Amino acid sequence: MTDRKAQLAANLAQVEERITSACAAAGRKREEVTLIVVTKTYPASDVRILHELGVRHVAENRDQDAAPKATACADLSLTWHFVGQLQTNKVRSVTGYADVVQSVDRIKLVTALSAAAVRAGRELGCLIQVALDAESGERGERGGVAPDGIEELAAAVDAAEGLRLDGLMTVAPLAGPFAGRQRAAFDRLMEFSTRLRAGHPAANMVSAGMSGDLEDAVAAGATHVRVGTAVLGVRPALG
Repeated sequence: MTDRKAQLAANLAQVEERITSACAAAGRKREEVTLIVVTKTYPASDVRILHELGVRHVAENRDQDAAPKATACADLSLTWHFVGQLQTNKVRSVTGYADVVQSVDRIKLVTALSAAAVRAGRELGCLIQVALDAESGERGERGGVAPDGIEELAAAVDAAEGLRLDGLMTVAPLAGPFAGRQRAAFDRLMEFSTRLRAGHPAANMVSAGMSGDLEDAVAAGATHVRVGTAVLGVRPALG
C-alpha cells in the first residue's frame, strides 16, 4: 500500500467512525447517510485511490478542475456531484459528467441545465441550494436561494425536461441568524425538506454538513454529508 493510500484509508476510517457514531447518537441507521468526498484541488490519482477504498460519491466545485478529472476517471463507477456556484456558460461542460448538481439557485440556471441535459441525452439530478443568510428575493453570500424561493425553483426543476428534483442542499452560513449555529441551520433545512416533500415526495435528499459539522447534519436528519479536508487533508497553499 502506498503512503498516500494508507493516509486516505486512515482518514476515511476516522470519518466513517464519526458518521457511525453520529448515526447511533441520533437513532439512525448508518446506511441512511451517504458520504460524498469533496475532491476539489486534489488530483485524479486521489479519486482513483478513494474508489479503491470503496468511495462511490465524489464532489467538485470548479468545472475547470472537475471536467478533466472526471474524464481521467471515466472508467470508474462513481457518482459525480457538482457543489459549487455554477455560471450558465459552464453548464454544458458540467452536464457532461455530473450526475447531480447540488447548487441550483435560480430559474436561469434551471433553463440552461435543462437544455444541456436534453442535448446530452441525460437526466440530471438537481438539489435546490438554500441560503439561510439570504433575504427574500436575494441570493446568499455563498450562493443559494432565499427560503421563500424554494417552491418556485422546485416547481421549475420538476417541470423541466432532462432534470430530476432530488431535494435540498445548504452550506452553514457565515452571517445572519444562523452564523455559528450549524445544528439550528440544519434543523431549519429539514423543516424546508418536509414541506418540499409534501408536494414532491421523491425529493427526499438533504445534503448538509462538512468536515467540521457533519455530526450536526446527521443529528438533524441529513441524508448526504460532503467531506473534503477530513478525508484528503489540508492541501498546502500554492506559491
